[in-house]
Amino acid sequence: MHSSFRGLGRRRAAASIAAASLLATLGWSACAQAASDYPSKPVRIIVGFTPGGTTDVVARLLAKELTQALGQSFVVENKPGGGSNIATEQVMQAPADGYTLLCVAVTSAINQTLYPNARFDLNRDFDAVVLGAKVPNLLVVNNDVPARNVKELIEWARANNDKAAYASSGSGTSIHMAGELFKVRTGLKTQHVPYKGSAPAITDLIGGQVHFMFDNMPSAWPQVQGGKLRALAVTTRTRSPSAPDVPTMEESGVAPFDVSSWFGLIAPKGTPKEAIEKINKVVNAAFDKPELKEAYAKLGAVAEHNTPQQYSDFIRSEVASWAPVVKASGAKVD
Repeated sequence: MHSSFRGLGRRRAAASIAAASLLATLGWSACAQAASDYPSKPVRIIVGFTPGGTTDVVARLLAKELTQALGQSFVVENKPGGGSNIATEQVMQAPADGYTLLCVAVTSAINQTLYPNARFDLNRDFDAVVLGAKVPNLLVVNNDVPARNVKELIEWARANNDKAAYASSGSGTSIHMAGELFKVRTGLKTQHVPYKGSAPAITDLIGGQVHFMFDNMPSAWPQVQGGKLRALAVTTRTRSPSAPDVPTMEESGVAPFDVSSWFGLIAPKGTPKEAIEKINKVVNAAFDKPELKEAYAKLGAVAEHNTPQQYSDFIRSEVASWAPVVKASGAKVD
Protein backbone atom coordinates (compact mmCIF):
# COMPACT_ATOMS: atom_id res chain seq x y z
CA MET A 1 0.00 0.00 0.00
CA HIS A 2 2.69 2.42 1.00
CA SER A 3 4.67 1.37 -2.08
CA SER A 4 1.67 2.21 -4.29
CA PHE A 5 1.31 5.65 -2.71
CA ARG A 6 5.03 6.25 -3.18
CA GLY A 7 4.75 5.21 -6.82
CA LEU A 8 1.72 7.44 -7.29
CA GLY A 9 3.57 10.29 -5.61
CA ARG A 10 6.51 9.82 -7.90
CA ARG A 11 4.26 9.74 -10.96
CA ARG A 12 2.47 12.91 -9.82
CA ALA A 13 5.78 14.65 -9.18
CA ALA A 14 7.06 13.60 -12.58
CA ALA A 15 3.84 14.80 -14.18
CA SER A 16 4.11 18.14 -12.36
CA ILE A 17 7.69 18.59 -13.49
CA ALA A 18 6.72 17.72 -17.06
CA ALA A 19 3.80 20.13 -16.95
CA ALA A 20 6.00 22.91 -15.56
CA SER A 21 8.58 22.21 -18.21
CA LEU A 22 5.90 22.30 -20.91
CA LEU A 23 4.53 25.61 -19.61
CA ALA A 24 8.01 27.10 -19.49
CA THR A 25 8.64 25.91 -23.04
CA LEU A 26 5.32 27.30 -24.22
CA GLY A 27 6.00 30.57 -22.41
CA TRP A 28 9.44 30.87 -23.98
CA SER A 29 7.99 30.02 -27.37
CA ALA A 30 5.28 32.65 -26.95
CA CYS A 31 7.86 35.28 -25.98
CA ALA A 32 10.09 34.29 -28.87
CA GLN A 33 7.12 34.39 -31.24
CA ALA A 34 6.05 37.79 -29.89
CA ALA A 35 9.57 39.15 -30.36
CA SER A 36 9.85 37.73 -33.89
CA ASP A 37 6.45 39.24 -34.80
CA TYR A 38 7.38 42.67 -33.40
CA PRO A 39 5.75 45.05 -33.94
CA SER A 40 2.28 43.51 -34.03
CA LYS A 41 0.49 46.74 -33.03
CA PRO A 42 1.17 50.51 -33.12
CA VAL A 43 4.22 51.80 -31.25
CA ARG A 44 4.22 55.08 -29.32
CA ILE A 45 7.20 57.44 -29.45
CA ILE A 46 6.92 59.95 -26.61
CA VAL A 47 8.51 63.38 -27.00
CA GLY A 48 9.03 65.56 -23.93
CA PHE A 49 8.72 68.83 -25.83
CA THR A 50 6.08 70.73 -27.80
CA PRO A 51 5.53 70.01 -31.51
CA GLY A 52 7.81 71.76 -33.97
CA GLY A 53 11.04 71.65 -31.99
CA THR A 54 14.09 69.74 -33.15
CA THR A 55 13.36 66.74 -30.88
CA ASP A 56 9.85 66.51 -32.30
CA VAL A 57 11.06 66.86 -35.90
CA VAL A 58 13.67 64.12 -35.49
CA ALA A 59 11.14 61.83 -33.77
CA ARG A 60 8.69 62.23 -36.67
CA LEU A 61 11.36 61.58 -39.28
CA LEU A 62 12.38 58.36 -37.51
CA ALA A 63 8.74 57.37 -36.95
CA LYS A 64 8.08 57.68 -40.68
CA GLU A 65 11.03 55.42 -41.53
CA LEU A 66 10.05 52.81 -38.93
CA THR A 67 6.41 52.80 -40.04
CA GLN A 68 7.40 52.21 -43.66
CA ALA A 69 9.93 49.49 -42.84
CA LEU A 70 8.09 47.52 -40.16
CA GLY A 71 4.49 47.75 -41.33
CA GLN A 72 3.03 49.16 -38.12
CA SER A 73 2.35 52.76 -37.15
CA PHE A 74 4.98 54.49 -35.02
CA VAL A 75 2.99 57.36 -33.53
CA VAL A 76 4.63 60.44 -31.98
CA GLU A 77 2.98 61.80 -28.84
CA ASN A 78 4.08 65.10 -27.28
CA LYS A 79 4.17 65.21 -23.47
CA PRO A 80 5.94 68.49 -22.62
CA GLY A 81 6.74 69.66 -19.11
CA GLY A 82 9.41 69.56 -16.43
CA GLY A 83 12.23 70.06 -18.91
CA SER A 84 11.18 66.75 -20.56
CA ASN A 85 11.27 64.93 -17.20
CA ILE A 86 7.53 64.22 -17.21
CA ALA A 87 7.79 62.28 -20.47
CA THR A 88 10.95 60.51 -19.32
CA GLU A 89 9.28 59.29 -16.12
CA GLN A 90 6.19 58.19 -18.02
CA VAL A 91 8.20 56.01 -20.39
CA MET A 92 10.32 54.64 -17.54
CA GLN A 93 7.10 53.32 -15.93
CA ALA A 94 5.65 51.90 -19.17
CA PRO A 95 5.68 48.14 -19.91
CA ALA A 96 9.05 46.99 -21.25
CA ASP A 97 7.52 45.40 -24.34
CA GLY A 98 8.88 47.63 -27.10
CA TYR A 99 5.61 49.47 -27.68
CA THR A 100 6.52 52.65 -25.77
CA LEU A 101 9.71 54.49 -26.70
CA LEU A 102 11.12 57.87 -25.71
CA CYS A 103 12.77 60.25 -28.15
CA VAL A 104 15.33 61.52 -25.69
CA ALA A 105 17.49 64.62 -26.11
CA VAL A 106 20.72 65.85 -24.55
CA THR A 107 18.50 67.75 -22.10
CA SER A 108 17.86 64.53 -20.17
CA ALA A 109 21.59 63.91 -19.73
CA ILE A 110 21.93 67.44 -18.36
CA ASN A 111 18.84 67.02 -16.16
CA GLN A 112 20.50 64.07 -14.44
CA THR A 113 22.66 66.61 -12.57
CA LEU A 114 20.52 69.74 -12.91
CA TYR A 115 17.59 68.15 -11.03
CA PRO A 116 18.95 66.79 -7.70
CA ASN A 117 15.64 64.98 -7.13
CA ALA A 118 15.28 63.45 -10.59
CA ARG A 119 13.27 60.22 -10.31
CA PHE A 120 14.99 58.52 -13.24
CA ASP A 121 18.48 57.40 -14.15
CA LEU A 122 19.17 57.18 -17.89
CA ASN A 123 21.81 54.50 -17.37
CA ARG A 124 19.87 52.37 -14.89
CA ASP A 125 16.23 52.69 -15.96
CA PHE A 126 16.40 52.52 -19.75
CA ASP A 127 17.75 50.46 -22.63
CA ALA A 128 19.44 52.43 -25.38
CA VAL A 129 17.96 51.72 -28.81
CA VAL A 130 19.57 54.03 -31.37
CA LEU A 131 21.19 57.45 -31.57
CA GLY A 132 19.14 59.23 -34.21
CA ALA A 133 20.91 62.54 -34.88
CA LYS A 134 23.33 65.14 -33.65
CA VAL A 135 22.78 68.86 -34.25
CA PRO A 136 25.59 71.35 -33.63
CA ASN A 137 25.02 74.50 -31.66
CA LEU A 138 26.12 77.65 -33.41
CA LEU A 139 27.82 80.59 -31.67
CA VAL A 140 26.10 83.65 -33.11
CA VAL A 141 26.50 87.34 -32.23
CA ASN A 142 24.49 90.49 -32.71
CA ASN A 143 25.66 92.39 -35.79
CA ASP A 144 26.69 95.39 -33.65
CA VAL A 145 29.20 93.31 -31.69
CA PRO A 146 32.59 94.14 -33.29
CA ALA A 147 33.81 90.54 -33.33
CA ARG A 148 34.51 88.56 -36.49
CA ASN A 149 35.81 85.46 -34.71
CA VAL A 150 35.80 83.81 -31.28
CA LYS A 151 39.11 85.35 -30.22
CA GLU A 152 37.78 88.85 -30.93
CA LEU A 153 34.58 88.08 -29.00
CA ILE A 154 36.61 87.06 -25.95
CA GLU A 155 38.76 90.19 -26.19
CA TRP A 156 35.69 92.41 -26.63
CA ALA A 157 33.94 90.85 -23.64
CA ARG A 158 36.99 91.36 -21.44
CA ALA A 159 37.47 94.93 -22.62
CA ASN A 160 33.87 95.63 -21.58
CA ASN A 161 34.47 94.40 -18.03
CA ASP A 162 32.63 91.12 -18.68
CA LYS A 163 29.34 92.98 -19.17
CA ALA A 164 28.50 90.95 -22.26
CA ALA A 165 25.28 88.95 -21.91
CA TYR A 166 24.42 85.70 -23.62
CA ALA A 167 20.95 84.30 -24.23
CA SER A 168 19.63 80.77 -23.94
CA SER A 169 16.37 78.96 -24.59
CA GLY A 170 16.11 78.21 -20.86
CA SER A 171 18.14 77.17 -17.85
CA GLY A 172 19.60 73.70 -18.17
CA THR A 173 19.32 73.43 -21.95
CA SER A 174 22.34 72.49 -24.04
CA ILE A 175 22.25 76.09 -25.29
CA HIS A 176 22.66 77.36 -21.73
CA MET A 177 25.29 74.78 -20.85
CA ALA A 178 27.33 75.55 -23.98
CA GLY A 179 27.50 79.11 -22.73
CA GLU A 180 28.60 77.93 -19.29
CA LEU A 181 31.27 75.70 -20.83
CA PHE A 182 32.48 78.73 -22.81
CA LYS A 183 32.81 80.65 -19.54
CA VAL A 184 34.67 77.77 -17.89
CA ARG A 185 37.11 77.43 -20.81
CA THR A 186 37.79 81.19 -21.15
CA GLY A 187 37.37 82.54 -17.62
CA LEU A 188 34.79 85.08 -18.81
CA LYS A 189 32.09 86.22 -16.39
CA THR A 190 29.38 86.97 -18.90
CA GLN A 191 25.76 87.21 -17.77
CA HIS A 192 23.28 84.45 -18.65
CA VAL A 193 19.80 85.60 -19.75
CA PRO A 194 17.37 82.66 -20.02
CA TYR A 195 14.29 82.80 -22.26
CA LYS A 196 11.29 80.53 -22.73
CA GLY A 197 12.54 79.03 -25.96
CA SER A 198 14.92 79.88 -28.79
CA ALA A 199 12.52 82.11 -30.70
CA PRO A 200 12.26 84.93 -28.11
CA ALA A 201 15.97 84.63 -27.35
CA ILE A 202 16.87 85.04 -31.02
CA THR A 203 14.49 88.01 -31.28
CA ASP A 204 16.26 89.82 -28.44
CA LEU A 205 19.68 88.86 -29.80
CA ILE A 206 18.82 90.41 -33.16
CA GLY A 207 17.46 93.45 -31.31
CA GLY A 208 20.65 93.91 -29.30
CA GLN A 209 19.25 93.24 -25.83
CA VAL A 210 21.83 90.43 -25.51
CA HIS A 211 25.14 90.00 -27.31
CA PHE A 212 25.65 86.34 -28.23
CA MET A 213 24.10 82.90 -28.03
CA PHE A 214 24.91 79.23 -28.61
CA ASP A 215 21.73 78.31 -30.46
CA ASN A 216 20.70 75.08 -32.22
CA MET A 217 21.67 75.32 -35.87
CA PRO A 218 18.12 74.80 -37.26
CA SER A 219 16.89 78.07 -35.73
CA ALA A 220 20.13 80.11 -35.85
CA TRP A 221 21.42 79.35 -39.33
CA PRO A 222 18.51 80.94 -41.26
CA GLN A 223 19.13 84.18 -39.32
CA VAL A 224 22.79 84.05 -40.32
CA GLN A 225 21.91 83.41 -43.95
CA GLY A 226 19.46 86.32 -43.79
CA GLY A 227 22.17 88.66 -42.51
CA LYS A 228 20.50 89.28 -39.15
CA LEU A 229 23.20 87.53 -37.07
CA ARG A 230 26.87 86.65 -37.52
CA ALA A 231 28.15 83.11 -37.02
CA LEU A 232 31.50 82.70 -35.29
CA ALA A 233 31.81 78.96 -34.64
CA VAL A 234 30.09 75.61 -34.38
CA THR A 235 30.33 73.71 -31.11
CA THR A 236 31.15 70.25 -32.45
CA ARG A 237 34.64 68.86 -33.02
CA THR A 238 34.11 68.80 -36.77
CA ARG A 239 32.62 71.44 -39.02
CA SER A 240 28.99 71.20 -40.05
CA PRO A 241 28.29 70.10 -43.65
CA SER A 242 25.53 72.73 -43.65
CA ALA A 243 28.00 75.51 -42.78
CA PRO A 244 31.42 74.28 -43.96
CA ASP A 245 33.02 77.74 -43.80
CA VAL A 246 32.24 78.21 -40.10
CA PRO A 247 35.14 77.01 -37.89
CA THR A 248 34.74 74.89 -34.78
CA MET A 249 35.24 76.24 -31.27
CA GLU A 250 38.40 74.15 -30.97
CA GLU A 251 39.76 75.51 -34.24
CA SER A 252 39.04 78.93 -32.77
CA GLY A 253 41.25 78.25 -29.78
CA VAL A 254 38.69 77.19 -27.15
CA ALA A 255 39.40 73.57 -26.25
CA PRO A 256 38.30 71.02 -25.37
CA PHE A 257 34.86 71.93 -26.69
CA ASP A 258 32.49 69.37 -28.17
CA VAL A 259 28.81 70.17 -27.66
CA SER A 260 25.88 69.00 -29.74
CA SER A 261 22.19 68.65 -29.25
CA TRP A 262 21.58 64.96 -29.81
CA PHE A 263 18.41 62.93 -30.15
CA GLY A 264 17.75 59.21 -29.99
CA LEU A 265 15.35 56.46 -29.01
CA ILE A 266 15.43 54.68 -25.65
CA ALA A 267 13.06 52.14 -24.09
CA PRO A 268 12.12 50.98 -20.58
CA LYS A 269 14.72 48.69 -19.01
CA GLY A 270 14.16 45.05 -19.95
CA THR A 271 12.70 45.66 -23.42
CA PRO A 272 13.24 42.57 -25.63
CA LYS A 273 16.58 42.71 -27.42
CA GLU A 274 14.94 41.52 -30.64
CA ALA A 275 12.69 44.60 -30.68
CA ILE A 276 15.62 46.92 -29.94
CA GLU A 277 17.74 45.35 -32.66
CA LYS A 278 14.93 45.62 -35.23
CA ILE A 279 14.47 49.33 -34.58
CA ASN A 280 18.22 49.93 -34.53
CA LYS A 281 18.67 48.14 -37.87
CA VAL A 282 15.88 50.11 -39.58
CA VAL A 283 17.13 53.50 -38.36
CA ASN A 284 20.72 52.77 -39.32
CA ALA A 285 19.58 51.74 -42.81
CA ALA A 286 17.54 54.96 -43.08
CA PHE A 287 20.68 57.04 -42.50
CA ASP A 288 21.81 56.00 -46.00
CA LYS A 289 18.55 57.00 -47.72
CA PRO A 290 18.70 60.21 -49.81
CA GLU A 291 15.36 61.46 -48.42
CA LEU A 292 16.50 61.33 -44.79
CA LYS A 293 19.91 62.76 -45.68
CA GLU A 294 18.17 65.72 -47.32
CA ALA A 295 15.85 66.25 -44.36
CA TYR A 296 18.79 66.11 -41.94
CA ALA A 297 20.78 68.56 -44.07
CA LYS A 298 17.97 71.10 -43.70
CA LEU A 299 18.24 70.70 -39.92
CA GLY A 300 22.01 70.89 -39.94
CA ALA A 301 21.84 67.42 -38.40
CA VAL A 302 24.30 64.58 -38.85
CA ALA A 303 23.83 60.85 -38.29
CA GLU A 304 26.34 58.17 -37.38
CA HIS A 305 25.75 54.44 -37.67
CA ASN A 306 25.63 53.02 -34.14
CA THR A 307 24.71 49.92 -32.16
CA PRO A 308 22.57 49.88 -29.00
CA GLN A 309 25.74 49.30 -26.95
CA GLN A 310 27.54 52.22 -28.58
CA TYR A 311 24.55 54.46 -27.90
CA SER A 312 24.41 53.25 -24.29
CA ASP A 313 28.08 54.09 -23.85
CA PHE A 314 27.47 57.50 -25.44
CA ILE A 315 24.63 58.32 -23.02
CA ARG A 316 26.78 57.29 -20.08
CA SER A 317 29.61 59.56 -21.27
CA GLU A 318 27.21 62.47 -21.84
CA VAL A 319 25.76 62.26 -18.32
CA ALA A 320 29.29 62.16 -16.90
CA SER A 321 30.69 64.98 -19.05
CA TRP A 322 27.81 67.39 -18.42
CA ALA A 323 27.84 66.93 -14.65
CA PRO A 324 30.88 69.16 -13.94
CA VAL A 325 29.60 71.82 -16.36
CA VAL A 326 26.21 71.94 -14.60
CA LYS A 327 27.91 72.12 -11.21
CA ALA A 328 30.26 74.88 -12.37
CA SER A 329 27.28 76.89 -13.62
CA GLY A 330 25.61 76.72 -10.21
CA ALA A 331 22.27 76.03 -11.93
CA LYS A 332 19.79 73.91 -9.99
CA VAL A 333 16.14 73.06 -10.51
CA ASP A 334 13.95 71.30 -7.94
